[in-house]
Amino acid sequence: MRTYRKLKILAFFLTIPLLFSTCTNKDGQAENRVSISAAISLRDAVEEIGAVFREKFAIEPEYNFASSGVLQQQIEAGAPVDIFLSAGERQIDALERSGSIETESRRDFAGNSLVLIIPANSTIAISDMKDLQDSRVERIAIGNPKTVPAGVYAAESIRNLGIETETGKKLIYAENVRQVLDYVVRGEVDAGIVYSSDVETAGNRVKIAARVEPRTHSPIRYPLAIVKTSNRKEAARAFARFLLSAEAQQILKKHGFTSVPEQ
Repeated sequence: MRTYRKLKILAFFLTIPLLFSTCTNKDGQAENRVSISAAISLRDAVEEIGAVFREKFAIEPEYNFASSGVLQQQIEAGAPVDIFLSAGERQIDALERSGSIETESRRDFAGNSLVLIIPANSTIAISDMKDLQDSRVERIAIGNPKTVPAGVYAAESIRNLGIETETGKKLIYAENVRQVLDYVVRGEVDAGIVYSSDVETAGNRVKIAARVEPRTHSPIRYPLAIVKTSNRKEAARAFARFLLSAEAQQILKKHGFTSVPEQ
């Protein structure tokens, strides 16, 4: 594993104006790229935000999308990442404990909600999470709770609703939330639980059968953090500040995310 020189954690100021078009590193070299590891549920929104960011600051975003758990593991293994956008707090917590991120850079930047979806041509009457106990529902897709935050929330909801006994044997675990969506779109499962923002990408290929009550699972928060081993921290900070700007927040809202929670 490549050994990196430890860098002193710098304060993360949201109040610094966005008045520059390029960033420079400590050697005075232009930081015209930033490596972003982001939860796959953020793909469409982050790519749109990144395009605007590129135009404004002449910094080229480089993307790596996967489940938050996989991205966490990559960062821990030394992957060259500048900023991590997670779909859950567990992964950021783990990286903070291992000293892999700049603690003071951590911010929640978006929220989301869960929905229960079924194939567009489904004939099974499902209008509530408890309907998943119906014998006609044979396969239910959720993200793998070990690595997918949406899967954690889905499993919590199933457990807290008291339907785990009847539904547990029906669960199909996907590598990420977009795979859950694909399973439902293709009719390979009878139902799936995804973020409401994911449904935006499916058009009329799926139907929302029910909205999962937020009280049945932990709050859904998307946190960001700058990776401590990054050698392009100024570019990473620029992207983080822009992500929290009104313009970027509006793009997130357009893609089905909720406003950034109070800090």
